[in-house]
Amino acid sequence: MSDTSKEPNYTENVQVHLQQVQRLLDKHVLGTTVAHQPGILRTEHPELVDLLLQKRHLSELQNLLNELHPADIAFILEALPIEQRLLVWDMVKADRDGDILIEVSDAVRESLIAVMSREELREAAGQLDTDEIADLAPDLPQSVMREVFKSLSIEEREQLRAAMSYPNDSVGALMDFDMVTIREDVTLEVVSRYLRRFDDLPDHTDQLFVVDRDDVLKGVLPLNQLLVNEPEIEVAALMLTDSITLHPDDKAQQAAQAFERYDLVSAPVVDEEGKLLGRVPVNAVMDFIRTESENDVLNLAGLREEEDIFASVWKSAKNRWMWLALNLCTAFFASRVIGGFEGTIEKFVALAALMPIVAGIAGNSGNQTITIIIRSLALGQINPGNARRLLVKELAISLLNGLVWGGIAGGFAYLLYKSVPLGLVMTAAMLLNLLLGALVGMLIPLTMQKLGRDPAIGSSVLLTAITDSGGFFIFLGLATIFLTH
Repeated sequence: MSDTSKEPNYTENVQVHLQQVQRLLDKHVLGTTVAHQPGILRTEHPELVDLLLQKRHLSELQNLLNELHPADIAFILEALPIEQRLLVWDMVKADRDGDILIEVSDAVRESLIAVMSREELREAAGQLDTDEIADLAPDLPQSVMREVFKSLSIEEREQLRAAMSYPNDSVGALMDFDMVTIREDVTLEVVSRYLRRFDDLPDHTDQLFVVDRDDVLKGVLPLNQLLVNEPEIEVAALMLTDSITLHPDDKAQQAAQAFERYDLVSAPVVDEEGKLLGRVPVNAVMDFIRTESENDVLNLAGLREEEDIFASVWKSAKNRWMWLALNLCTAFFASRVIGGFEGTIEKFVALAALMPIVAGIAGNSGNQTITIIIRSLALGQINPGNARRLLVKELAISLLNGLVWGGIAGGFAYLLYKSVPLGLVMTAAMLLNLLLGALVGMLIPLTMQKLGRDPAIGSSVLLTAITDSGGFFIFLGLATIFLTH
């Protein structure tokens, strides 16, 4: 039995790696501080003590980093303050810079690229495939991209041009050009000999693509068919001709749904004439889904872009200004709604205590609706044919919730203030505002999508603004009508 005790454990929790890195960094800083304190370490050459302490801890850190996967290092870099991040980045082996830059978030990548020289950037990009260079290109200086472009072969240049020409939300942006193609008129024995010429197969290779002399896709040969059938059988007898194919202009979201629905590991990408352009591997789809999920969370909160949690206060504040400004405007509007009913509030002070309940419950219910609608839009489950029916359903749910929870709130209002009219006003206001929350929760994402915008952008902020102002207006308006006459 081979000894695997010294092999790196890539399945270990990445949090453990992060804690180890932070501990070594803390020891490094502490050792440097102690060495400079008078009376703590007295030697004829205190600078040598300082150097030895630094080397010891940095050597341990270097050994740890060498064993980690690029994705784990990317996670660690994202979780470290800027000074420690740059120290760790300097210790990463240069031949892994490109792989790590692809893995880190856009915001953190910006901070790393800012401290790299042009030569370092060129070498990092040179380590990547053309589709990965296309992902990195927006963050690289134009001068670096020109040098990288010149270093590529003619075929790679065409691939890079193609990859950079597709929108970020398209299949073309996910496409990988590294794939294995074969002909249909050869035997499995020939295919096996051909595959043995490779040092490594492309990642996530579960099928080989069968093409003719013009690179038109004829079908796919699953690797399991290659392994379990007789060597003299021809590819044409086993290849699948009804496999799922993608087009570069298709939406990446639709491709992700296809991968989930049919449990795909890879899928070919063809043009209008059926010519094979590349393939989409499952890891690219997973990265897209993760990025979209993170963006949806940010958009719901009104953040303009992904944020480096250790970025400067000024930069982080600017990222949050736009929707805070909008929120301030809507808050002033809500205050004016309340101001218009000052006379009613003066007569019935209890209204001031009950107003937040009406607005808060409707906001919560509306957020439930908006979350369901955004998810359904992302899955492609909503279309013009069923949108009206879904709206009626959401309104019916809010009607039922309004009667139940509005009745409970009205009952508590009666018990607290011994006023039947106030209890009825509370019930009616809850009912109407819940209906408003459902209506707005449906219309905001649907309208955003119709306008070609991300349905999640600022939806939660807009919903809260409308349910707050609407709730105050409905509750105080009903109170003015039924309690002051």
